[in-house]
Amino acid sequence: MKIATFNINNVNRRLPNLLAWLRTAKPDAVSLQELKSTDADFPVAAFEKAGYGAVCQGQKTWNGVAILARNTEPVLTRTALPGDRDDHEARYIEAAVNGIILTSIYLPNGNPQPGPKFDYKLDWFRRLRSHAAKLLKQDIPVVLAGDYNVAPAAMDIYPTKSWDKDALIQPKSRAAFRTLVEQGWTDAIRTLHPSKPMFTFWDYKRNRWPRDAGLRLDHLLLSPEVAPRLTKAGVDRQVRGEEGASDHAPAWIVLK
Repeated sequence: MKIATFNINNVNRRLPNLLAWLRTAKPDAVSLQELKSTDADFPVAAFEKAGYGAVCQGQKTWNGVAILARNTEPVLTRTALPGDRDDHEARYIEAAVNGIILTSIYLPNGNPQPGPKFDYKLDWFRRLRSHAAKLLKQDIPVVLAGDYNVAPAAMDIYPTKSWDKDALIQPKSRAAFRTLVEQGWTDAIRTLHPSKPMFTFWDYKRNRWPRDAGLRLDHLLLSPEVAPRLTKAGVDRQVRGEEGASDHAPAWIVLK
């Protein structure tokens, strides 16, 4: 079973790119983030034609998350992260696909920091850890996939000081991610590629893609019930270099 996470950065604008990647990569399940689309404008028909069922939680202009499943319909289990009834941003969706609970997470960016946006990021992390702990207690196969907007370690960002004040690499952001993983989750990409950067994001500005000035922001965390099934993991870097591409590339895993 091949599972991918892909921040598509506007699903309708990048739809030709996304459909071409689906035809080539043939993932069995995909978590999408940053749809920048309402539910009504989400291209369900195009995905059905490509052989994918879909569930989504859209939002006008910003945010938005979805889960696609090849030759089946995802069984929707949750459309929001619990813990804050006043949070109406579309950043979390959860569904069952082929016996696995799969999420699509679009964690807040947190900039500028310090400030309310960074506080929101850390609180969102706290709520995610609380929900993730409950999932672990159920002893079920879970994949927490998505754009976490955190480069967890120095290896996960190109050599630079230009991001030193950015929320993506702050000690508190990294500590929040580390505390989540230490609940018992397996960072799939880093587990199989312990010494390679494995970047998933290259900003459009300052020629960062041609310079390979990237960050690893997109992660797939595996529960103990599914981690032993991990056989492969990677990043489809070439997708980032295509015309009209998202500033992210798909990260993926293969499970026995």
